[in-house]
Amino acid sequence: MVLHGREVAYRFEGTGSLIVLVHGMAGSAATWDRVVPALAQRYTVLAVDLPGHGSSAKPADGDYSLGSLASVVRDLMLALGLDRGTIVGQSLGGGVAMQFAYQFPSRCERLVLVGSGGLGREVTPLLRVLAFPGVEFLYPVLFARVFRDVGRGVLDGLRKIGLRPSAYVEQIWQSYDSLTDPEARAAFARTLHSVVDGAGQRVSAKDRLPLARDIPTLIVWGSNDGIIPSRHATDAAATLPNSRVEIFEGVGHFPHCEDPDRFVRTLGDFIDSTEPAHVTDERFARAVAESAIS
Repeated sequence: MVLHGREVAYRFEGTGSLIVLVHGMAGSAATWDRVVPALAQRYTVLAVDLPGHGSSAKPADGDYSLGSLASVVRDLMLALGLDRGTIVGQSLGGGVAMQFAYQFPSRCERLVLVGSGGLGREVTPLLRVLAFPGVEFLYPVLFARVFRDVGRGVLDGLRKIGLRPSAYVEQIWQSYDSLTDPEARAAFARTLHSVVDGAGQRVSAKDRLPLARDIPTLIVWGSNDGIIPSRHATDAAATLPNSRVEIFEGVGHFPHCEDPDRFVRTLGDFIDSTEPAHVTDERFARAVAESAIS
């Protein structure tokens, strides 16, 4: 679909109440492939390729801030005739989901954060290094196609002898593979710099989380997440009385890929056991006013 003159790719299937799936940095809607078929049996599922990712447009002058990405998700919903739903975001997508709930609270029935960014300063040192000023000039070397081709050969060789890489390795590899494309690299650099600097995550939703108190919130994390620490889940839940936390033991940064059956069950149980929020603009305005200090 073309929105505002630029292509936005998405996957849309199923019937029932709406679930919107938002992927992480250097990812795409394909990250949800292990859970979409099961979810689509009960729900309408929309999985979007954020601008700069997957098959969506990657303009050099694009705005890759969380606010802009959240607006694209809203605009895609409107273009498809979708009013409101459960917004699910993983990693960077978690930050987008929280921004969506903040900007468009009346369209967010529930909020699901999966290994989410925006809940603390800590993040893997690799992203911090990649965010240092000037390092993007090394990206063509770090993400060279020759390394991609070697990696593909190794993975194909392993599959031929019956060894399948773990879901975690596959997700990391798909991210690396995507960054061998020059346009994707440029978009990645702009996206990364909008949320991470040399000291860690530079965008925090903690000050606005209490405004989401009327929106049922599920926080899912892997206990072995080496990209964003799982303690961010419990820290966030402490400020959200209408939330619950599910820690997947032995799982890393991609619970929906590493344990898809449990993820589908957990998400389904959450939706079944909570009433969708109906946060009007007036109600949200009152919450903002109550949080203000004059």
